[in-house]
Amino acid sequence: MNNLIILPILIPLITGVILIFFTKNVLAQRWISAISSFSVIIAAFMLASHVYKNGIQTMDVSNWEAPYGITLVSDMLSALLVLTTSIIAFAAVIYSFKSIGVEREKFYYYPVVNFLLVGVNGAFTTGDIFNLFVFFEVMLMSSYVLLVLGGTKIQLRESIKYILVNVISSALFVIAVAYLYSVVGTLNMAHISVRISELGNMGIITVIAVLFLIVFGLKGAIFPLYFWLPGSYYAPPAPVMALFGALLTKVGVYSITRTYSLFFYHDAGYTHQLLQILAILTIIAGVIGAIAYSDIKKIIIYNIIVAVGVILFGVSVLTQESLTGSIFYLIHDMNIKAALFLLIGIIIRITGTSDLNKISGLLHRYPRLGWTFFIAALALAGIPPLSGFAGKLMIVRSGFEAGSYFGAFVVLMSSLFVLFSVMRIFIKGFWGSERAYKSEENAPVKWLLVAPALLTAFAVLYGIGTDAIYPVISMAAETLSNPEIYIDAVLKE
Repeated sequence: MNNLIILPILIPLITGVILIFFTKNVLAQRWISAISSFSVIIAAFMLASHVYKNGIQTMDVSNWEAPYGITLVSDMLSALLVLTTSIIAFAAVIYSFKSIGVEREKFYYYPVVNFLLVGVNGAFTTGDIFNLFVFFEVMLMSSYVLLVLGGTKIQLRESIKYILVNVISSALFVIAVAYLYSVVGTLNMAHISVRISELGNMGIITVIAVLFLIVFGLKGAIFPLYFWLPGSYYAPPAPVMALFGALLTKVGVYSITRTYSLFFYHDAGYTHQLLQILAILTIIAGVIGAIAYSDIKKIIIYNIIVAVGVILFGVSVLTQESLTGSIFYLIHDMNIKAALFLLIGIIIRITGTSDLNKISGLLHRYPRLGWTFFIAALALAGIPPLSGFAGKLMIVRSGFEAGSYFGAFVVLMSSLFVLFSVMRIFIKGFWGSERAYKSEENAPVKWLLVAPALLTAFAVLYGIGTDAIYPVISMAAETLSNPEIYIDAVLKE
């Protein structure tokens, strides 16, 4: 048992409860949140280091051994995602000090952010399929509050759609878990894998796999279930957009990755082929949206959908290299999406608009902002040696090797369209004649730039240090490609 596993869940949970008693003291909330977020980074880094040195770590809650009790499991994939989540949460918190507004801060903004972190880290760590649902609900309830907090017309309108979609998907999630339990008789994910392998290739397992794909596809925004995302992610302020865009869809992507590698792999000719088709369509749909809009928020939001498709294409190929590439790209995308949302938040704060046709010449007065955005945009598109390159290269190469030529070609071409979409923002928004904006006098650009600059620097280091990081990512992919490693660690066989 390793109590380090529970710290990234326990610290934000305790912090959220404490912050409820400081709702009117904004300064205390800021300090407590910042210290707590940084503490989670330290705990997550220690956990990842421990997993790398000693292998998969487990914690049987209340000392009920698996598969009878609730088990928390931290393999390298889980540990890396928890660490990345913690870094993004810290960046969003310090960005919020000068951007979210005192009125939101007084109405439980920081407690809810911490509860969101509980749900996300819990979902990445749990080894129990029902508790994955529980942590999903913790995450979603927090996101409901963050989406509606502020009470603007667009927030209220989009929150109705967002809540309705997630209530339906949560109901489907419970139904899917019930069907799975009725067949295998267990909720422990490692034990589920063992039971399914004993049952063999039963048709009902394939049906349940498709049902789980619908559930996680709704939450992860794959084609054609992404319809709710562009409006819902458009409504909240920049730090909330960063948390949503970087974390929420990725929990859905992680859930598909975990279930389709751990126990829904027996009928890969059908299930993974279906996943691959949907992944390709997701990329195409995201690209069309990214190049069609002239709204800077919509451009980055549709690039979320593109990234979801790219990651899941690598998962569908289901080779060691493709899974390694997907993990590389997943961590990269979480980080760079957060950076880009925070950067466009600064642009909107300066200009008072997200309409690209009304913005130009920002580079004259804000060169640091401009060049930070430029580097982040190149990283998003996968330009070497930045963070998006290595993962996408491995996904494309493994796609060609597996004979998925069309899918690999779509992934490759998506880089050009992604680059085109974000370079439009840079060229039209930062070049050209300088304009005067009413909002820029009150924009604390230097402070706001700190968080996205740190995330962008991480993207540069992540790309340059690919060789150094590769053994860690490869270890995470090995657990996915070889489920017995995960099963043996959890069931201690």
